[in-house]
Amino acid sequence: MYLLWPLLFLHVSAARLSSFDVRLKQPKQEGKVRLVGDLPSSGRVEVYHDGQWGTVCDDGWDLAEAQVVCRQLGFPGAKSFMPGGRYGEGSGSIWLDDMNCKGSESSLSECWGITDCSHKEDAGVVCETGTNITTDHQFFLDNSLGLSDDLGLLFDSGDGCDFRINVQDVSEESELTFCVHSMILMIYPELNITNNSGNLTVDVSQTCHPHVSAFLRYLYSRQIDVSITSAQCLHQLAFNFGVKKLMEDVGRAFTLLIPEDNTFHTQVSMFEYGLRTGDLVLQENVLQYLSWNFEFLISSPVWSTISFHMMDALLRRSDLIVKDEAFLLEALERWIQDKGDEISSDQQASLLNHIRFLLIPVDKLYEMQFSSSILHRNHEKLYLTGLLRGFQFNALPFSKIRNQMYNTSSEYLPRIYTGDEWSVFINDTTVNYQYHNYYYGQNNRIQSFSTPAHPSALYKEQNVQWQAQVFLSNQECSYYGIPCTSFPVARFLASGNQNMYTSTIRYSNRLILTCKNENNIFHVQDFKNDMAVIPNNSSMGLPNPCPDDYSFRFVVRPEYI
Repeated sequence: MYLLWPLLFLHVSAARLSSFDVRLKQPKQEGKVRLVGDLPSSGRVEVYHDGQWGTVCDDGWDLAEAQVVCRQLGFPGAKSFMPGGRYGEGSGSIWLDDMNCKGSESSLSECWGITDCSHKEDAGVVCETGTNITTDHQFFLDNSLGLSDDLGLLFDSGDGCDFRINVQDVSEESELTFCVHSMILMIYPELNITNNSGNLTVDVSQTCHPHVSAFLRYLYSRQIDVSITSAQCLHQLAFNFGVKKLMEDVGRAFTLLIPEDNTFHTQVSMFEYGLRTGDLVLQENVLQYLSWNFEFLISSPVWSTISFHMMDALLRRSDLIVKDEAFLLEALERWIQDKGDEISSDQQASLLNHIRFLLIPVDKLYEMQFSSSILHRNHEKLYLTGLLRGFQFNALPFSKIRNQMYNTSSEYLPRIYTGDEWSVFINDTTVNYQYHNYYYGQNNRIQSFSTPAHPSALYKEQNVQWQAQVFLSNQECSYYGIPCTSFPVARFLASGNQNMYTSTIRYSNRLILTCKNENNIFHVQDFKNDMAVIPNNSSMGLPNPCPDDYSFRFVVRPEYI
C-alpha cells in the first residue's frame, strides 16, 4: 500500500530574528525542488538555484530522475515522468538539462547538467501517493495532566486573541490565518514570542494545511487525534515549534504506518526523516521493522537506494532475520555494486567489518576464498582476515578463543538465521474441536526437527532434537498440563543432548509471526521457560494486523557463553 509522505518544508519569520527563525528558513536554499500543478503529488518540476526558482529541461528526463524528485519531496516514489511541458511552461531560468540520474541520489541537484532548452521542454512528474488508503486509524494523545477543557474552547472561540499566525505554502499561493493568544505561545521558548510580538508567518506544505489548526489547538489543550494521514505533518510541526513531547508521541504512532507499504519506500523515507529530526524512537522502530523484514527489503526495488547510514545501522543489528550470514554478505556486495562511486573505499571497509564471518558455515567459507566479489577485490586483506577468523572459530574449541570472543562481542553473536537447518514453519491454525481426533490423529501444529548443537564445525554431527507446538484452546493446553491464559500460545522444547552443552552453549530462540497470505513479519519474540504467549492488541500497544490468522516460524539461536 502506498502512502502519501510529503516532505514538509517549514520556515518561520517574525519581527525579531532568532536562531529558530534562521533554522526554519533553510528550505529556500540551493537545490530544493517543488512541483507546480493542481495536485501536491504531480506537476512541473522546479529547482531553487541562485536565489530563484527555475525549471528542468526534459532532455535525459526519465523515471530515474522522477524517482529522485519524488523521494526528495517525501513521496514513496514516482509513478511516471512527464516530458515536453505537460504541466505548462514555466518562466525564468532553466536550471537543469541533460539529466543523468541513477535513481538513488538524494537530491536532483546531484544530476546537474548544462541547459540549451526552451520552456516547451519543461519536465514534470507524477508521484506515488496514499490515495488508496481505505482506513485512517486514530490515536488520541492526551498530555493535558488535568488542564481545563476550557483552554481548548478558548482556541475554538478566538475570544481575546491578540496574535496572528499566517500559514502559507512555499509557493505563497495559499494562505490561512489563525488568531491565537500570545500568552499561550510564550510557553514555547523556541518561538521567541514576546509581549511586543504581533504576528508569525509559517510556510507549510499545502498538504499539511488541514492539520495546522489541530496542532495549534494542541498548544492550548495538550490533546490531539493522530491519524495515518496527519502523523508526519504533526511530527514536523512539533519538531519545528519545539514541542518535544508531541514529537515523541507522534513518533511512536508512526509504528502503525510501518507495515502499510510493502514497497519499503515509506520506511526508508521515515528513517531518513528520523535522522534529520533526531527522533531516535522513530529511527529504532523503522530499523526494527526493516531488520525483521530484511530478506524482503533485499528483493525490493528500494534496496539499491538506501543510504550508507541505513545500511551501517542495519548491519550492526543482531535482530536481522536472514537465511544465513553468507546470504547477507552477498546482498551487501550487490548493494555496493549498484551504488558504484557513491560508496567510498573507507565506507565499504566499514560495512565489511560488520559481517560476522565467524557465523558463516565452514563449507561456504571455503568457497568464498576463491571468489572474485567486489569486496574481495577491493579489500583483499580485510576479507581474507575475516575468512581466517571464520575458519579458526569453526576449528578451535571455545576454551581456546573465549577471551578473544569477549573482546569482539557482536562478532560471534547470531542474528536470526531462518535457513532450513535452524528453523521450522507452522502454518496450520485450524482448531479441531473433536478431542480424540486432536490428540490421536495428525496435528500439523506440532512439528519435530533437529539442529546441530552449534554452527561451529566442531558440533556439526552433535544434534539437538526440538519440538515446536502451537496451542489454540484450553483443551489442548490441559492435555499437556500447561496453564494457558490467552491464545494462541507457542511452546518450543529441546530434548536429547541439549543438557550436555549448558556450560558452553545457550539457546536464545525466537518466534517469528507473520500474517497468513502476507509476507511481512510484524512481530518477533523470545521464549521464556520454553513458552511464548502471542501478544494481543492491548499488549502490543497497536492494532494487531491479523489477530486470528498467524503463521509461526520457530528459530533456534545457539551462542557460546
